[in-house]
Amino acid sequence: MKRLTLLLLGLALGVSATARAQGLTMQMSNGWSFSFSGNVNAFWVFSKVNNSGPANSSVRTGLLPTFATFSATGKEAGLNLGVHFGFAPQINNAGVHDQFGAQIDMRQVYLTIGFKDGSQILAGRELGLFGRQNILTDMTLFGVGALGLPGITLPGNPPQGGGTTLGRIGYGYIYPNFNAQVTYSTKPGQAQLSVGLFQPSISTGAYTFTKIPRVEAEFTYNQKSGKNTYSVWIGGLWQSTSNAASGGNTASSFGGTAGIKAGLSDLSIVADAYIGKGLGTTLMFSGLAGGGVAANGTDLRKSDGGIVQLMYKVSPKTNIGASYGFSRLVNDQTGDGNTAVRSNLYSYTVGFYHQWTKSLKAVLEGTQEGTTGVIGLAGSPGVKMINISGGFMLFY
Repeated sequence: MKRLTLLLLGLALGVSATARAQGLTMQMSNGWSFSFSGNVNAFWVFSKVNNSGPANSSVRTGLLPTFATFSATGKEAGLNLGVHFGFAPQINNAGVHDQFGAQIDMRQVYLTIGFKDGSQILAGRELGLFGRQNILTDMTLFGVGALGLPGITLPGNPPQGGGTTLGRIGYGYIYPNFNAQVTYSTKPGQAQLSVGLFQPSISTGAYTFTKIPRVEAEFTYNQKSGKNTYSVWIGGLWQSTSNAASGGNTASSFGGTAGIKAGLSDLSIVADAYIGKGLGTTLMFSGLAGGGVAANGTDLRKSDGGIVQLMYKVSPKTNIGASYGFSRLVNDQTGDGNTAVRSNLYSYTVGFYHQWTKSLKAVLEGTQEGTTGVIGLAGSPGVKMINISGGFMLFY
């Protein structure tokens, strides 16, 4: 995904400014440059739960939040240096008329140190490595996708929520989220390896002591054959947490993911999957659907999921797509007394994506999301919800 970059200073500093459809860049007299870019999106979304369930209509942000990003880059002592700030506000209130205060999600705050061989160190808050290709290749990133079944996927009434939609978060992959990290990446190209140390996360249950950083890694490989392109990725995560400040028991959470994207002339195919232990579902290390720690408070539950997606270019500016995905969380035999599927969420999405101008995109989507049941939630088996959405995304 193209990194959104932006610039805020300069008007009184004697800079030259260049405006383009995908951002504004200003060159400073000291050799540094500042840039500003981002997007604004707005969607009308209608949802209806089956079996005489509730209906909801809202005007809201899609899966990708509105972004305003600022960057500054320069070169000193042979190093390519940079800083980046990414503000991610949403347009919607959480189901109320008056919600005062700025609705801003500070997703990105990081610095970069680039070396002569093209490798780089990133330190700060940025999208995690584990599972990021799964969300970056998801067609609903430029739309709405799933909203979340009320009281099942998320607490309360997600269709009238105040944040972004879910897309396929919890319906094909676990959200990598934006986390504090120090990550080293080799030079971008045909192949790239990234390995990072991350701020560890407290798990549900007794594992509340995080003595060492979490490790995440990703390897990507790109190949072109004639007019066809192929991308393959694998990723991993490992985290150790303890249930006591000293001594006690230690649990190791882990995850693995892999995927492929093939561009075959006008047809694009994406298939990816993940497995995990102690990660939970939907939001990583959360307590949703009971969380990744079993009922005895010590053993860890397993999770898995995946996506299949097809997109076809019907004209130079228009694509249509269809995708299916699911995410499961399974009980642990020792900790829960059985291996029943604790939570199984799935969704189907069809979409129409039209590049109206160089910067403006028009999107129409339809999604059916459902569950085969979540343990502990009465009446959840067989719940389904239809979502219909349409809106615009303007990138600058």
